[in-house]
Amino acid sequence: MPLVTLTVRKPKPVEFKTTVLDAVHGALVASGVPETDRFQRVFELDADDFRYDGTYPDAASPRGDDFVLIEILWSVGRSVKVKKKLLADLMERLSRAGLDPEHVMVAFKETTWENWSFAGGRLIHT
Repeated sequence: MPLVTLTVRKPKPVEFKTTVLDAVHGALVASGVPETDRFQRVFELDADDFRYDGTYPDAASPRGDDFVLIEILWSVGRSVKVKKKLLADLMERLSRAGLDPEHVMVAFKETTWENWSFAGGRLIHT
């Protein structure tokens, strides 16, 4: 069950946030995540609260106000091959939607099953 967090600068229209989150979910599903595993949140911050370098460390063009930070928290065990495929799919989806993939940063975070309680205080698979 991935938990997806999108961080953007204010203001962003609902359509922008929906486009990005739908692209992330589509890429996750294509990588094997069940369609029903949709847990997403958006942090929309003032410029003073979301600071980033325009080009560091690997941006081909300067990031602007439409810079997007996507964090994907999921269970440990995905191979680099799966992550690379997901990233390629995600960047293609975002590009088709008119976003510049150079202005998208993705951070994968992994945790083990005993660190998730999805409901009712139960630890599944433990």
